[in-house]
Amino acid sequence: MGSSKKKIIISSKTKWSIFNHKEVFAYRGLILLLVKRDFVALYKQTVLGPLWFIIQPVVNTLVFTIIFGKIAKLPTNDLPPFLFYMSGTICWAYFASCLSSTSATFTKNQDIFSKVYFPRVVIPISQLIINILQFLIQFSIFVSFLIYYQYYGLEIKLDLSLILLPLLILQMAIISLGIGTLLSALTAKYRDLSYTLTFVIQLWMFATPIVYPLSMIPQEYRYLSILNPMTSVVESFRLIFFQNSVITLNEILLSICISIICLLFGLTIFNKVQKTFMDTV
Repeated sequence: MGSSKKKIIISSKTKWSIFNHKEVFAYRGLILLLVKRDFVALYKQTVLGPLWFIIQPVVNTLVFTIIFGKIAKLPTNDLPPFLFYMSGTICWAYFASCLSSTSATFTKNQDIFSKVYFPRVVIPISQLIINILQFLIQFSIFVSFLIYYQYYGLEIKLDLSLILLPLLILQMAIISLGIGTLLSALTAKYRDLSYTLTFVIQLWMFATPIVYPLSMIPQEYRYLSILNPMTSVVESFRLIFFQNSVITLNEILLSICISIICLLFGLTIFNKVQKTFMDTV
């Protein structure tokens, strides 16, 4: 008599699911563990540690102020150039960091994926949380400079729109998770795409009003800029703190719709690839 062998097959409970929030919530402990592990590992063997979170936006802002403010003399909508560039820099830093880390989900974690089962989307979610911590540190630096300029005469009138700031952070997370999971699915099969990501992020930054205001873009090309969802995020951030932007409500709503579409499309492709990823590596 031949010996019978039992096979255990782990599969999703639903045949079609873009995001199983119940399953992800059940693994919340793993998410926190990954956040702690990656955050500590990222700066454990560095000289300045978390101070890099502070140095990076300040240095970038100084460079932008000198090159684009003093030399190129680009307009900043009557705002102090340092505040104008820093407001765009901290938003972009969060988005770019999330995009870079989530896009490497499959390539950097293939050893873990081959040994144990857990929802693969847990990895990019943990990266979003890590980068939120980074954003909060950099945001506190932005607020410090905001108070400094206000003390020396800059008129700043904050209103109830300030409560929309968490929604802007959420939108940045949605965009980066959607695009990042899509890129991670593509780089799982086409590894050379990962080498072009840095170049793409740099081009994307200059297609976003980081170093120039949206008002500088000619009206006939305005809709092309709005198709970039990060345009609305950066301009809305400046609108909240400076009431100084030409972004309209319709453009903001269009940006939100594009962000949601990116998320749904990215997660759909991500879930499709994760089922066969280990067979292709």
